Amino acid sequence: MFTSGQKIFALFFIIAFAILIFWSYRKDIKLHKIHFKNTYKVIIAILAVIALFTLITFSMH
Repeated sequence: MFTSGQKIFALFFIIAFAILIFWSYRKDIKLHKIHFKNTYKVIIAILAVIALFTLITFSMH
């Protein structure tokens, strides 16, 4: 389905993208600590809503 050149390109692209994302995150970590406090509360709320919708869906069947 894919040629070997496409597979090599995809591998290098994924590695380069991951390194770039990691470098960018590490560079901005001080700003993240200032602007994104208590984000775990949002994640817990989203998971709770998904769990609630799942329970409602399964209970209706």
